[in-house]
Formats: sequence, structure tokens, C-alpha cells
Amino acid sequence: MATFNKFNDFVEQMGLKQHDLNADPLYVFLTNELPLATDTTRANIADLSTGGGYTAGGADTQNTASESPAGTMTVVGTDIVFTATTGFGPFQYAVLYNQVGGLGAGNKLIGWWDYASAVTLLAGETFTVDFGTSILTVT
Repeated sequence: MATFNKFNDFVEQMGLKQHDLNADPLYVFLTNELPLATDTTRANIADLSTGGGYTAGGADTQNTASESPAGTMTVVGTDIVFTATTGFGPFQYAVLYNQVGGLGAGNKLIGWWDYASAVTLLAGETFTVDFGTSILTVT
């Protein structure tokens, strides 16, 4: 499973109440452009174009968050399965972002997963963004 990396701006945006990790819709999009920790919005990273079974903007994680008495918050969601109808790619990164207010270039970035090498899906193939037991934990 790929390792989660956070965008630096995510920490500041949490302090500014820009993310409600329980209620805001969190989405994942695919890209072949290397995300930088200093990126802040979707406009900084090129999403794949709609086609071949992929929809630009990605897919909804169906996220919810829960707090613990230990002072942590865990965000969980449904693994995302992208299915190629005629094929799409290449992509190497899955980017998590907040789509509150709808899809737009100003959507705030949260983090990304690096799958180590470019992936291209052929017709009928699938790619799963597997969150494991949680999408992320805030400590």
C-alpha cells in the first residue's frame, strides 16, 4: 500500500477551520504530475482528463471522522475503485482534496499517495485507492 503524504498547507488550513473532515466531501483524483508538499489547491496539480472511464475531479471517499479521548481524530472512508472502460492514464499519484462548495481549481489539498511508478489502465482493468483502516489520523 502506498504511503500517505500531507500537504504543508493542510495543517494551517485546519487551524483556520477550512476543513470539516466529518462533513466536507473529500475526493481523490489521479495525476501523473509529482505533487509538492508546498502545493495548496487543485490548480497546482494537473488532474487526468475525463475519458476512458475516468472522470476529472476523481471520486468521493464517503468520509466520516471520529474523535477519541486520547486527542486524535481518525478519518475513514470507502476505498475508491476506478474502472477503465476504454483505458486511461498514465498516473502515479492519488491526491486527496476537499471539494466543499463543488469542484473547482481552488479546492484545498490535503495529501497524496505515491504508487512508485506510472500506471496505465486498459479496458476493463481497475485501480483501487485502498485506505486501509483509515484515510488519515490527525494527532
